[in-house]
Amino acid sequence: MYKIKTIFAIFLVAVLSLSIIGCGGDGGTKAKNEKIIIKFSHVVAETTPKGQAALKFKELVEQKSGGKMEVQVFPSSQLCGDKEELEALQANNVQFIAPSVTKLVGFVPAFQLVDMPFLFSSDQAAYNFYDGPAGQKLMKSLEPKGMLGMAWWPNGAKHFTNSKRPLKTPADFKGLKFRTQSGGLLDAQFRALGAGSQTLAFAEVYQALQNGTVDGQENTFNNIDTQKYVEVQKYLTVSGHGRLDYVVLTNTKFWNSLTPEQQQIINDAMKEATAFERKLAEELNAKSFERIKASGKVEIYELTETDRAAFIKALEPVYAEYTDKIGKEYVEAARASK
Repeated sequence: MYKIKTIFAIFLVAVLSLSIIGCGGDGGTKAKNEKIIIKFSHVVAETTPKGQAALKFKELVEQKSGGKMEVQVFPSSQLCGDKEELEALQANNVQFIAPSVTKLVGFVPAFQLVDMPFLFSSDQAAYNFYDGPAGQKLMKSLEPKGMLGMAWWPNGAKHFTNSKRPLKTPADFKGLKFRTQSGGLLDAQFRALGAGSQTLAFAEVYQALQNGTVDGQENTFNNIDTQKYVEVQKYLTVSGHGRLDYVVLTNTKFWNSLTPEQQQIINDAMKEATAFERKLAEELNAKSFERIKASGKVEIYELTETDRAAFIKALEPVYAEYTDKIGKEYVEAARASK
């Protein structure tokens, strides 16, 4: 009996050790004349824009470094889960992650910017902000937390769907209930429109729409398409009112251990991978929108500039409440982006 208990204890220790190593390891190795191993962990499938861009980044870094740097990509939470990846990055157990922007709000409240309704007039306006001085400053604000922002990888603009009626004016939202991915600013957005909101995990949205727990939701064309929301929603408003984007982060300790030449290789590779990711995200959203239209299952309404102006006016309370929390300079820079 004692022998069995001993064997079980050894097995348990081994399992626990593996689970700890699973979200860590010897990434960022930088011994003289030794290949630098870079671990890039993310939580989505390889077929997504983020997954494809991570592979493109790997290809470019290894090519530009002549094989002296190796990027190991771990998709679909193979190495770190959604909740663990930020801690793993801060500990330098992984060297790159690409979390949703909203995951960074707990570190720097200014990242709520992407949830501000009708802040960006187009995808290009968002890109111009991200790549401009304000967007770069926002990424660098994570340095005291041991993380350095490398790039913004867009997923796309959000649009409204619901099962009750066409949403053409702010008044149309009154009395409806919408799913949100997080509270705070998004709750304030729907409150200002006279609607209710409920925070639900992404995996729970379809069923909640199906059984009427919520009347509607907000998402990218690609998510609306691939999650089959058209089966349980009757109306789509092409609003582009908010963003669902990612920030690529690296560990500051790892970054500072690199030579200027090695940093340049990574910067160049990231720039090319970012252009690749943005093009792919736009293509997938465009294809999904065409599939949604072709399905004939939802009535589609596209907001006009006059409509947008009415929504912006109705949502002034959100700006009054959150502009100072986010930072006036960021909000104004985003509004000025074209």
